[in-house]
Amino acid sequence: MAPPDPLALAPEIDLFRQELERISAEADVLVSPLGEIEFAWKPAPQSWSVAECLDHLNAAARVYLPVVDEGIADAIRRGLYGPGPYHYNAIGRLHVYLAQPPARIRARAAARLQPPAGRPRHEIMAAFRAYQVQYIDRLRQANGLDLARARVASPAIAWLPIPLGSAFALTIAHEHRHLAQARRVIEKMGLDRPVAS
Repeated sequence: MAPPDPLALAPEIDLFRQELERISAEADVLVSPLGEIEFAWKPAPQSWSVAECLDHLNAAARVYLPVVDEGIADAIRRGLYGPGPYHYNAIGRLHVYLAQPPARIRARAAARLQPPAGRPRHEIMAAFRAYQVQYIDRLRQANGLDLARARVASPAIAWLPIPLGSAFALTIAHEHRHLAQARRVIEKMGLDRPVAS
C-alpha cells in the first residue's frame, strides 16, 4: 500500500495531535501563576515539585522520542501502511491503562528519567513545549502507517514491542498522570504556602 496524502491527518493521528496540544496548553495554564519558588516547592522532601513533574516528562521525551523514531522508520521501511481504525493488542492496552491517572502502580522513576535539580522555570517550560511539538512532528511522520502493526520498544521493558499507536497513547496518558500530580502539589501549596528561604 502506498503512503497517504501527507497533508490530511488520519483521524486517530489527529486525535493524538489535539490531545498533545491540549496538554501543552493545560501545562501553561497550570504553571503561569507560579513564581520560581512555588514552581520548585515540594509538599514533602520525598515528593516532587511542579518543576520536577514537568521535567520528568522532558526526561521521558528525551529518552523515548528516539525509540519512536526507530519504530516509525522500521514501519516505513516495511511498508506497514493502513487506514485504521486500529485495534491494539492486550500488551499495548495494558501499558496505556497503567500509565493513566490515577496511579495504579507506584514505582520510582529510573535514574535516566529522574528530573535534574534546580533548573529554572523558563528552561523547563521551553523544553516541555518543544517536546510536545516534537511528538506532534512524529505523529505527522507516522500518518498513514498502520498504528497497530507498526511496533516500538516498550518504555518499561525494552525487549517487549508495543504497537506504535499504543506508544502515542501511552505518552499522552503518562503526561496526564504527571500533570495531575503537579495539580495536586499546587492544591497542597494552597494549604501550606511556600516562602523564600
